Amino acid sequence: MAFVVTDNCIRCKYTDCVEVCPVDCFYEGPNFLVIHPDECIDCALCEPECPAGAIFSEDEVPADMENFVALNADLAEIWPNIAEKKDPLPDAADWDGKPGKLQYLER
Repeated sequence: MAFVVTDNCIRCKYTDCVEVCPVDCFYEGPNFLVIHPDECIDCALCEPECPAGAIFSEDEVPADMENFVALNADLAEIWPNIAEKKDPLPDAADWDGKPGKLQYLER
């Protein structure tokens, strides 16, 4: 079972999670990160590192965010891998915690 990045990562893109991932299963888009479900080893190191609380175990994804399971899988196939921590987006603190950010996802 993989971990999943959900709504609150959009427009924040903190990368603390990337730094602790032992298998480099994160992929980076313009304003969002995803986890490749076939590469994730379910180590759970990333979940507590996410300052935005946007990462969940696949079986604990909130019901209103279940679409992010497929979204992570789809985008991980087309976005480049990220293996090192970067600075968050400049206005990440302003967007952290705002609901309904899927409309702002840049592909």
